[in-house]
Order: sequence, then C-alpha cells, then structure tokens
Amino acid sequence: MRATFWLLEAPDSLARQSRREPDGTGLGSYDPDGRPVVSKQPLAAYRDHEFAREAKEVVSRTFVAHVRYASTGALDVRNTHPFAQDGRLLAHNGVIEDLGALERELGDAMSLVGGDTDSERFFALITREIGRDGDVTGAIERAAGWVAGHLPLLSLNLVLITASELWALRYPDTHELWVLERAAGGPGGNRHLEHAGARGSIRVRSAALAARPAVVIASERMDEDSGWRLLDPGELLHVGGDLRVTRRPALESAPAHPLTLADLDPRARESQRPSGPAQGPPSSSASASTTSS
Repeated sequence: MRATFWLLEAPDSLARQSRREPDGTGLGSYDPDGRPVVSKQPLAAYRDHEFAREAKEVVSRTFVAHVRYASTGALDVRNTHPFAQDGRLLAHNGVIEDLGALERELGDAMSLVGGDTDSERFFALITREIGRDGDVTGAIERAAGWVAGHLPLLSLNLVLITASELWALRYPDTHELWVLERAAGGPGGNRHLEHAGARGSIRVRSAALAARPAVVIASERMDEDSGWRLLDPGELLHVGGDLRVTRRPALESAPAHPLTLADLDPRARESQRPSGPAQGPPSSSASASTTSS
C-alpha cells in the first residue's frame, strides 16, 4: 500500500519547553522485490529537522518509523534507527547497560554492528539467534531472555519487520506499546488512516486503508479508535502476512538487574523520560502491515 510519513511535524512550543530536541529520525520499508529501504538522518542542525519534516511517500506492505532521543552513541547516521540486518529492520526503545558483556556474548556476531548503540547490539543478538534455526519469534524470546537475565536494563521494547511480517515486544512495564487491529476503513468502515503522535513526532496517512485492513504498533495511541490495546509486560506479538495476530508471554520474570530513571546518566535519563501532559514520548516507533491487493 501507499503511505505518507512525516517523521517530525512543525515545532511545538510545549514540546520544546518540556524536553530537548530529537536526535534522529528514520523510516524503513521494502521495495517491490522485498529488499529493505531505509531513510534516516541524525538531527544535528536545523536543515536536518527540515529533512525530517518533509513528506516521505512510500509503497510497502510493512513500515517502521522511529524518532530517536539518544541514550547511547553519538548523533550519527550509524546510530539512527531503524537498523537493518539480514533483510530485517528493527527499532528499539529503551536502555541496556554493560555493553562490554553484551559484546562478549555476541562474539563473531559483532560483525553485524556498525555503530555505538545498545539497540544495534541487541538486534545483532536477535539476528544471531535467528541464524540458529530461522525462528524469529523464538530468537527474539531467547535474545531478550538472555539480556533480561544478565544485563542491567530499563526497557527492551522493539518493533521488528520483514517484507511481509511484524514482531513487537514490550518488556518490562517501563514504556507502553500499543496495538491496533484496524478493519478496512476503521470503525466507520470508510475512513482512510490518519495517525499522529501527541507531541508532533510521527504522523502517517494512507488513503489505501479506507479499503484495506492493517495492524499498527505504536508507543502511544495514535488516534481515537477504541480498538487500541496495550501490550502486557513481557508480551511478544507477531503479525503474519495474512494479518493474523498471535501473542505469547515471552518473558514472565522480572529483569535480573532492573534499571530506573534515577540509575541513568543525565543524557540517558532525558531520552527515556515517560510521556505525560507536558512531556513528549521518549521515542516513537510505529509500523503497519497490510494484505496485498
């Protein structure tokens, strides 16, 4: 389907007062041959913000969009979400510490990592596990379980997509992650999709979804549809190519070394500050998967 994304909208005075500016934006999709296409930019200057506010029209079955508030790594395209590995795309919201231990666990899989972030290293662990048996669901569960059992963490929330499928994990309960199983045309049956974040971050519009169903994952409710459901802590969700949604409790125990905002350095703490009436979301990720016509 065809969709138009705005990764940042016009500057919002309340958002500017409540938190610092975003550090990066990215949009991932797939071309007609199933190859991943990523458009991303670190936001280090005003001209970069203008780039992020330009409409980006793409055609794909799956999408992942992300606004980054950096907790680890410099403002560099290598550290900007989404990340691509072995034809899959991932965006992550959270903080993982003791990256040295994670790198030792990765071993040769560190060759998948090109930047400085905890997110890309976590993705490499998932990719390594997928390589063992090809089971993406099991790989996410094993990788997240290893991190939860060995490393200090604040959140492992993620969205991972292929050309036709989608996975989402919420763990633990630090940040929200929402799912909307949207019928063609929405609640009224004839409405296009028009979704927007609460603080002028991601906005997406698709006329095609007036006639097609979709599944949307987002770090906040993106419209007034009553069908939004909050994922349970530890829940791993999968959307197949036929839009069938399956859920499983992937991580049922609390993290062995949980972090709180007070444990983080000032930069990481600011990036993970929860949303509220006078705050923007710490980072935003949204994705849509549709049936083909």
